[in-house]
Amino acid sequence: FFQLTSGSKELDKLLGGGIETGSITEIFGEFRTGKTQLCHTLAVTCQLPLDMGGGEGKCLYIDTEGTFRPERLLATADRYGLSGADVLDNVAYARAYNSDHQSQLLIQAAAMMSESRYALCIVDSAMALYRTDYAGRGELSARQIHLARFLRMLLRLADEFGVAIVITNQVVAQVDGAAMFSADPKKPIGGHIMAHASTTRLYLRKGRGETRICKIYDSPCLPEAEAMFGIYADGIGDTKD
Repeated sequence: FFQLTSGSKELDKLLGGGIETGSITEIFGEFRTGKTQLCHTLAVTCQLPLDMGGGEGKCLYIDTEGTFRPERLLATADRYGLSGADVLDNVAYARAYNSDHQSQLLIQAAAMMSESRYALCIVDSAMALYRTDYAGRGELSARQIHLARFLRMLLRLADEFGVAIVITNQVVAQVDGAAMFSADPKKPIGGHIMAHASTTRLYLRKGRGETRICKIYDSPCLPEAEAMFGIYADGIGDTKD
């Protein structure tokens, strides 16, 4: 297994080298904290040669909220000296419209990954369609069963093909007693099922201007620490101050 560069040296250092292949990394945070931008950057860096922090493979991008912007990849490709057209050719993009469709796409993904070399699979965002498909409180257990199956399929892709799996998630305000004592009382949605599936969970929050802060929220081997990075026209990078 190896790591994919995030585009920021500081962030890579925090992550012990970058986004790990063969496991699931969950990136969560509020709206506009850089989750989708990080996904866009990784869709390019995963194609870089290994000695440049890449994975020498293609990217599968499952978009559930219509936030994918192919033109964003061109500036990042340019920054790394890659051909924009080639970079776009190496991103297999799919828009998912409901949670069943989201799962079906993973079956197609397995077929595609067995045919050519993929380094990364992105699901942005993993929970959005579950929130709309299972809106009622009475449907929570059905939602969690379906979600658990989806996450098992993702784990299988990570195991079988050694790809990095990156999923994004929104946060909700915590309403239990613990919230009163925590400095930032928000937690990712999806409950315990999501927590068990993700190997590494990263919490993004806003800093000043284009600066964002990434905190290791949960990881088997990384210490709970933070790093700052910036969001720029050509992707994620180190802060410029």
